[in-house]
Amino acid sequence: MTDKGFPSSIVPPRKPLPVSKEVIPPPAPARWWDVRQFSRRKRMILAAAIVATVLIALIIGLAVGLTRKKNANLPLPTTNGPYTGDLTYYDPALGSCGIESSPTDSICAVSHVLFDAASTGSNPNANPLCGKKLRVRRGESSVDVTVVDRCVGCAATDLDVSPGVFTTLADMDLGRVLVQWAWLDHA
Repeated sequence: MTDKGFPSSIVPPRKPLPVSKEVIPPPAPARWWDVRQFSRRKRMILAAAIVATVLIALIIGLAVGLTRKKNANLPLPTTNGPYTGDLTYYDPALGSCGIESSPTDSICAVSHVLFDAASTGSNPNANPLCGKKLRVRRGESSVDVTVVDRCVGCAATDLDVSPGVFTTLADMDLGRVLVQWAWLDHA
């Protein structure tokens, strides 16, 4: 006899279990980048390693950036010329070097980029470029000029000269001409 009171030979048929139409997939295996699989301690170590790596990369990048020569491509007196740049003129007066000049003086203003790169302090009168001489050439004409000023509108190899110098090299009506120049006294 069975536990329901039926003889064992007469067992009522069982109803089949309901079949779910929705199939639940097995859980996906953990991926190597899924940090939830790690213990809290391992996650802390991983985070510290990432932070340390980023800091080391920043320090190395900063060190490389600071050791590069910022003035390597500038036409400083320690580099060889000649350089090619635009020549313009201005009406000189008291220049950045503290020197009073007139329109007939053989003077020039070098680019602010060049002037500032050569600066050794906050006093522009003490700039090492002040008083340096350079030779400006256009075609067959050349003029020797002295640095007395800083040109804010000039590119690195451009020069701004007195009207007297400009008329020696070009017609004033041109206003801007291409010249070659080089330092005469090397530092």
